[in-house]
Amino acid sequence: MNNNNNLNLALIPKELTFILEILNEKSDDLLLQKSEVWLKEIDWHLFFKQAMHHRVYPLLFSKLKKHENLVPLNVLQTLQHEYKRNTFQMLHLTAEMEKVSELLTDHHIQILFLKGPMLGSELYGDISLRTSGDLDVLVPLEKLSKVEDILIQNGYEKNDYFQTVLSDWKWRHHHITFFHPKTNIKLEVHWRLNPGPSMEPCFNELWERKRISEITSYPTYILGNEDLFFFLVTHGARHGWSRLRWLIDIHQIVKKEQDWVALNKTLRKYHYQQLGGQAMLLSSELLGTTISKGMKPLIQGSHSKQLAQKTIFYLERMVNLHTEPVPEDISKFHQRYLYSLMSTQQKFLYILSWMYPYPTDVETLPLPKKIHFLYFPLRPILCMWRKMRKQAFS
Repeated sequence: MNNNNNLNLALIPKELTFILEILNEKSDDLLLQKSEVWLKEIDWHLFFKQAMHHRVYPLLFSKLKKHENLVPLNVLQTLQHEYKRNTFQMLHLTAEMEKVSELLTDHHIQILFLKGPMLGSELYGDISLRTSGDLDVLVPLEKLSKVEDILIQNGYEKNDYFQTVLSDWKWRHHHITFFHPKTNIKLEVHWRLNPGPSMEPCFNELWERKRISEITSYPTYILGNEDLFFFLVTHGARHGWSRLRWLIDIHQIVKKEQDWVALNKTLRKYHYQQLGGQAMLLSSELLGTTISKGMKPLIQGSHSKQLAQKTIFYLERMVNLHTEPVPEDISKFHQRYLYSLMSTQQKFLYILSWMYPYPTDVETLPLPKKIHFLYFPLRPILCMWRKMRKQAFS
């Protein structure tokens, strides 16, 4: 690993360090030299657990089959089994991707695929080299209700039923999840790239820059190069880069030709340049990504480095943010981390959003919908009341 940026990696488990060495394209010779050391020191159960957690087992297998002496035979065989299982999963998702695209297009609904097997093809050149548990699509907000009706009519069941007041769901949330019980496919329908309050490109802008995927016969549209980089950076940062898969996506996408001038401009426009820098520093440090001249404006200043160092917390502990309940210490750290990602303007919007009524205010003091506007002046009082009740019962 490259230590030019001096991130503190001392507490990362050696099993994860070994995985990073395997995935680093510049370390093949070093791996062969150290193979005997790795074989003696590695806890292979933990190695496999890390590979599964970080969703990198297909890529690991593709590299390790060229260096079979690096791991015990049973470990390689288990990785091969998971690789084959993932390949079938990606083919299954690809078929559904085409079906959903055709279904919504027939109803005159524009749809962009954000994640799924298309990322394997787009970034790795092979859908089998990247994992994906579901499909993520982006549709215009005004078409969301129609999309929901169409999916339900075609066998999908809606999984998310979040509470809302004064239409706050439109900006506090960013997707709804559907599940098809017959195909066992989960579909996340987005109307925003990320949850608010934040600024980001509107759907029409993203649609104008769309590209067509090459993995389906029916036209299936994906984000443009720079928009995909923007989405992968903001998504990975929001999850603390707690899975290496998201960081490897960054490593892969920077190999493709990018308009770094336009990309830097977009990141600055939406106040995400510090997240772009964080991603590039982590990718360079952990995966040996080459920092080109066009990328250098992203990594200037100390904020990106500070954010990059904070994500090491997740790698040290193999944090899973997707399974409830998240341990309290990790949850508190993650809340502070998310706040640290924000620019000054984003922090202002976040603080301002606390003045907007929450569904908990409705639970505290139910009012008829026609006077829900009263929750704005009542919110400070209701917050204080809940706090006093909590203290009284604690």
